[in-house]
Amino acid sequence: MLPIPAVERLAHLYFFTRMFSVFLLIWAFESVINMCVIFSRQQVAVWHKHTAERRSGVTDTHQSAGAHPRFQEVNVETRGCRGSAIDPAAQVKNHHAPDGPDVCVQMSSHAEPEVLLEKVGRAGVITMNRPKVLNALNLTMIQQIYPQLKKWESDNETDIVIIKGAGDKAFCAGGDIRAVTEAGKVGDSLAQDFFHEEYILNNAIGSYRKPYIALIDGITMGGGVGLSVHGRFRVATEKTLFAMPETAIGLFPDVGGGYFLPRLQGKLGLFLALTGFRLKGRDVQRAGVATHFVESKKIPDLQKELVDLKSPSAEDVSRVLDSYQSQSSLDAEKPFILKKHLSDIDRLFSASSVEGIVKNLKTDGSEFAKKQTETLSKMSPTSLKITLKQLQAGASLSLQDVLVMEYRLSQACMRGYDFYEGVRAVLVDKDQNPKWNPSTLEEVSDQMVEHCFSSLGEKDLTL
Repeated sequence: MLPIPAVERLAHLYFFTRMFSVFLLIWAFESVINMCVIFSRQQVAVWHKHTAERRSGVTDTHQSAGAHPRFQEVNVETRGCRGSAIDPAAQVKNHHAPDGPDVCVQMSSHAEPEVLLEKVGRAGVITMNRPKVLNALNLTMIQQIYPQLKKWESDNETDIVIIKGAGDKAFCAGGDIRAVTEAGKVGDSLAQDFFHEEYILNNAIGSYRKPYIALIDGITMGGGVGLSVHGRFRVATEKTLFAMPETAIGLFPDVGGGYFLPRLQGKLGLFLALTGFRLKGRDVQRAGVATHFVESKKIPDLQKELVDLKSPSAEDVSRVLDSYQSQSSLDAEKPFILKKHLSDIDRLFSASSVEGIVKNLKTDGSEFAKKQTETLSKMSPTSLKITLKQLQAGASLSLQDVLVMEYRLSQACMRGYDFYEGVRAVLVDKDQNPKWNPSTLEEVSDQMVEHCFSSLGEKDLTL
């Protein structure tokens, strides 16, 4: 029989041996789990890579029923590269890729450039060259247009600039919104860079020292409005379709909308901004968005005559445009579509709050008022309140100050909820049934709206 101390030593040894075994088992189990996690991540990465490769070159231009052209689903593209997949991850991943021949690894040698920058005689001609997606604007195009504009502005051999869209449907139906929201979800800087560089381009157009002529022969919305409305001359045709429908997707009428919309007659600009009402053809000029109206079939001849001008002044360009307008009699006798409603618009939209506007519409009770009440009920309550304050402030600001303000608003929308939900409802799920948050005007406090206008400090837009 062992003595008592020996028994105790054996017991202690047995205890520590068991404890060591337990710790060893735990360590082994954790190691297996970590290996599984690493393997799973590798498999997911491979799956994403293969998915992107399978999708490469596929363009989905399907537009949901009832969806606005500006909100169409366009192909998401890597920086500087046409024809990449509808894969937001690709846009985010390659956004910071350096410019150069190695960037467009997915671009075939036969791919068309997204924007054409040509010198024709003494005219610089810009053509948005994405007709299959209604010439939708992306960051790559902005980064190509801006430096060329600045170069032509200082070039003694360039007298005027003409901007137009390829194809027969659109000037430019807007920006690549889906790519921006996908970038915003993962914190990629595309969500800042797109708005930042777009607004810098808008300002360059608004302050351009040479005659700038936008031939808006087709759909012109959102980003397309920013490329045209701030220029000296905007030529509409019977094919022009103008709208600023951003409140329907939780955004606001940007690209300088806070500058030009409150400068339209009466409360027309506010009406267009809140409701997204569409203007067509000659009505785009009658509203003050376009400076001239020329029949679409005359646009090629008009462009040729503009190009052939010798050292033209703005007055010379104006005389040519006036001449072509006088030769365009289409719809000349047709009254402005909103003519009979202008006084009602001024009265009903004169309230200082969105709630007041809605109350005026409900009290009025006319068919026109009922229709606008129904339209506003579908819009993002937050967007409606931001838009009203945007236009109220913009009425007394310069274009530069408006763009600084709108950049702050764009980043507030990127931080918020409704922009992503609006894009989901219109572009992704296409159920046309966004669930706004907050869901009512009453829930959107003045403090919430004010916060959207707050300075971004060092990140503010500088012009």
